[in-house]
Amino acid sequence: MRKKTDGQTLAKLFFSMLYISAFTFGGGFVIITFMKRKFVDGLHWMDDQEMLDLAALAQSSPGAIAVNAAILVGWRVGGFLGMAAAVIGTILPPLIILTVISFFYAAFAANPYVSLVLKGMQSGVAAVILDVVCGLGGDVLKTKSVIHVLVMIGAFCATFFFGVNVIYIILAAGLLGVVLALKQHEKGATA
Repeated sequence: MRKKTDGQTLAKLFFSMLYISAFTFGGGFVIITFMKRKFVDGLHWMDDQEMLDLAALAQSSPGAIAVNAAILVGWRVGGFLGMAAAVIGTILPPLIILTVISFFYAAFAANPYVSLVLKGMQSGVAAVILDVVCGLGGDVLKTKSVIHVLVMIGAFCATFFFGVNVIYIILAAGLLGVVLALKQHEKGATA
């Protein structure tokens, strides 16, 4: 894997993350969709499977998913400098927006139009998250792996029907992944 560290690539990475972060509402799951569209579909810096793996790592790591994803994508694209460019591009818009809002909090909190806009954004966020689920879930179904499909269905049922905390689901899926990888490695060693 060759790291691209030229100035033009770093600038493209920084401004891409700045743009995605500035115009994305709804958190990490939403930003990952736009990162996929930009870095996989648009720039072809990585493939679907790699983006899916990075999204899983970003979600299972402590901290904000958007920042975790920026760290991983930035590192993949440009090493340490790429990681720094992606993270700075990701955190600048929320930092600026929150700074402005904090100065005018009383006016924003009491404004009914702001309240209506935020409620409207919730619908858009739900649609984008559904898009992520369908896109990434479709990629899992394309693998035609019974185990992966069963894990996906089991994780959904555990969360939706039984209210199992996502942390436990991530830990169980990670443990299952380690066990399967060890078994596959064992098969390869004996063959």
